[in-house]
Amino acid sequence: MRLAGITVWTAAPGEYGAAAGKILPALLSSGTDVSEELAIGEQLLRAAPRSLLDLLTRVVLCIVTFLIGAKVISLIRKLIGKAMERTGAAGQAGQFVDSCVRVVLYAVLVLQIAMHLGINAATIATVLGSATVTVGLAFQGSLKNCIGGIMIMILHPFRVGDYIIESTYDSEGTVTEITVFYTKLATLDNRTILLPNGPLADAGITNVTREENRRVELKVGISYEADIRQAKRVLEKLVLREERIRRELGYDIFVDDLGASSVVLGLRFWTRTEDYWPVRWEMLEEIKYAFDENGIGIPYPQMDVHVSCAESGGKEKMQS
Repeated sequence: MRLAGITVWTAAPGEYGAAAGKILPALLSSGTDVSEELAIGEQLLRAAPRSLLDLLTRVVLCIVTFLIGAKVISLIRKLIGKAMERTGAAGQAGQFVDSCVRVVLYAVLVLQIAMHLGINAATIATVLGSATVTVGLAFQGSLKNCIGGIMIMILHPFRVGDYIIESTYDSEGTVTEITVFYTKLATLDNRTILLPNGPLADAGITNVTREENRRVELKVGISYEADIRQAKRVLEKLVLREERIRRELGYDIFVDDLGASSVVLGLRFWTRTEDYWPVRWEMLEEIKYAFDENGIGIPYPQMDVHVSCAESGGKEKMQS
């Protein structure tokens, strides 16, 4: 626009102060009278509210965006929390996932607000991306263990109190604690093993105590001279006498192998998981007592040597 013979270009909303600083010296040097200066000031004052109104509009829009975004983030976190509770991962894994979701969603919200204020979103995204890559490379191992811990807590391949055998480190023991970064095992000889969750989540895991019942399999050898039918009847009496054996689930007594020095009988039955070792140990002991009482021998490995003498050049030959 043109005021009092001076050409003035309308400035952007945030540049009126700079424009006024250029106009006033020009007016003073041009020799214009006070009325012309007042006219110019009046027009500047008329333009200022538009800039202020635009700024206030943006501020109000940012506040509204933040409030609505905070409500949406809270709703999303509640939904994720309920989903984690349904999967049984409402402990440390749930807290960690909630923290990650909160940070990510608020970062997106701040980025959106920055765009409303006229800040270049591409620049912010580039900085955030670079920072994320740097942190990821620096804490690669820890992040892997953290993700592995979350997967373990969500999928539950084992729980606290389970006895597991894992293939990566050839370790086994009772699980005493599961954290985000590692799993703690207690061995039978009272040692503590800390396993990182990253490799553990990728390992083959045998959960020994997950199921309610467990099958016991015993093998015992009898001599070839012993009566197989009698030995099987003795084993069946022991099975019927032991109350901790789940006979309703079935049991098997059979000839498993004809060995070099014995006939191997097999015995299979079910018992509760917590009774597995006591029942196994006691049954082996009772089998030995019962076989001794019934005259059923349990042979040990032996070799028969046959010696024959023959005259061949006045010397004896021995064959074995």
